[in-house]
Amino acid sequence: MEDLLQALRATGEATRLRIVAVLARTELTVSELCQVLGQTQPRVSRHLKLLCDAGVLQRHAQGTRAYFRPARTGLGRAVFDAIVPLIANDDPDLRRDMRRLGTIRDDRAASASLYFAGIAADWDRMRTLHVADETVEAAMLAAVGHLDIGDLLDVGTGTGRVLEVFAPRIQRGLGLDLSQPMLDVARSRLDTPEFGHCAVRSGDIYRLNVDPGAFDVAVLHHVLHFLDDPSGAIAEVASAVGANGRLLIVDFAPHSHESMRDDYAHHWLGFDDDEIAEWCFAAGFVDVSVEHLRRSDGTGDELLTTTIWCATQSADAPSLRNFDLKAAS
Repeated sequence: MEDLLQALRATGEATRLRIVAVLARTELTVSELCQVLGQTQPRVSRHLKLLCDAGVLQRHAQGTRAYFRPARTGLGRAVFDAIVPLIANDDPDLRRDMRRLGTIRDDRAASASLYFAGIAADWDRMRTLHVADETVEAAMLAAVGHLDIGDLLDVGTGTGRVLEVFAPRIQRGLGLDLSQPMLDVARSRLDTPEFGHCAVRSGDIYRLNVDPGAFDVAVLHHVLHFLDDPSGAIAEVASAVGANGRLLIVDFAPHSHESMRDDYAHHWLGFDDDEIAEWCFAAGFVDVSVEHLRRSDGTGDELLTTTIWCATQSADAPSLRNFDLKAAS
């Protein structure tokens, strides 16, 4: 009873109701909320603390920033969901908040576009060397078959594309990356209602900071070739995959494009099947299937073969369904 009263008291104030209404649309930093609400940071921070303490919101740190969003589970989330439909959309303060929120979203999208404009040429050149992304994405979905994917972890999420691809198949998705520009791009791309069940966070592949067995599927999409220790990364990600879950590894087969080291910072020039399988078995997976996707342009030049390794977790691995994104913040 006391927890319910605390959540009701926390939301029972005009500014905090405005915060609830805004965060029902997208996650924001303190400074962004100050822009939306037209209030000082100390005042906004005090309101946020009350809402977080009551379990209505959750805070997650990302480098020097901290983002706020609705709690994923619990009584506080139930109160949040009950209150949002009751907030009048024609309230003058709320209409003003939404206009300012629209400006912030536009700024995010512009920043994402500017970032991609700077790397577009390199990305386009890379795409000419391997099979089309659409083909790879279709094969990834097929690799998990009819598996019931409740929770998905995308490690090295980059632009958040894997979350977009799997969004219709999952209940919740979490993307981790160390690159702040990439996380900004991903957050902008996922800022629509159809991806409201997906979130991105700053995260280290060697120290995921998620609960053991919390995910049904984990994905390493073109990540391993950047790493000093891919076997260690696979072992860390394996701990996050629950009983009978899957790990999808998408990367290049061995190739001789030495320019990838200098032009794209690739540490490894692809991986062979036995190498990946050995690392997966050492991490506790019990089966590894392989699919090679090749592209031919008829010139005889060496093109990149994309490989999908699908590893199945042991049936007696720990399994913790319905993860709490707060634990990964």
